[in-house]
Amino acid sequence: MLTEQQKHDLDTLGYVVLENFLSSETLREVRERVEELYALEGENAGSEFRKEPGARRLANLVDKGAIFEKLVAMQAVLEMVGHVLGNDFKLSSFNARSTDPFCQEAQPLHCDAGALPDARGYSVCNTIWLLDDFTAENGATRVIPGSQKWQQLPQEALSDAAAKHPREVLLLAPAGSVVVMNTHAWHGGTANLTSGHRRALHIFYCRNDKAQQQYQKKLLRPETQEHLTPQLRHLLALDDPLNDQLSAVGSGASGFLK
Repeated sequence: MLTEQQKHDLDTLGYVVLENFLSSETLREVRERVEELYALEGENAGSEFRKEPGARRLANLVDKGAIFEKLVAMQAVLEMVGHVLGNDFKLSSFNARSTDPFCQEAQPLHCDAGALPDARGYSVCNTIWLLDDFTAENGATRVIPGSQKWQQLPQEALSDAAAKHPREVLLLAPAGSVVVMNTHAWHGGTANLTSGHRRALHIFYCRNDKAQQQYQKKLLRPETQEHLTPQLRHLLALDDPLNDQLSAVGSGASGFLK
């Protein structure tokens, strides 16, 4: 169950950090599968979404291992997402991003999918699963607390969205931690100044009346769809006619994923 402090932090700061959320065994399993996929997919890694200079990417992870299906449906995390979005939400995309060693380029501050809150409230909520320690040197995500309430996109409000912001906070936590973030809040990945990769998963959820960033029904292999539990089918909107209609109009804005 959400604590009152967690609710307060999501409402005011726009994020909660769940330190050491994953067991050491689960963290090891996820790391091994992610590195296996990077090796297997090679130059095509991340091609279902996009490639990025200075980082390794993976996409469509629900289709690539039972461990990822498990993470998508973690009840404690879903409760926090539901606190941000209400109970009417779905998986938008599930990707991995590994910032390259000595990658000097940081992401500009942004809101995921370029989205602002609308008349119904918040529509996007991302979860960042730390596969390595997030430190001040290796590219930890920065966030501007409370900016989810500002009704402005940083690229429109700032002369330089890539510059250091006077109110920014670095999300520093050990590997195995999870950040649940209302990603209407201004945020972005920072430069990796170390000799190691900075790896993370991004399980991104959106309100059900918004298009998925990656249309799950099209991406998932039939054999994957056949064995998914009813809970996962619902969470991925596989049997939702509205989701099919939204996808026919166009996929969600790609935005940034840290």
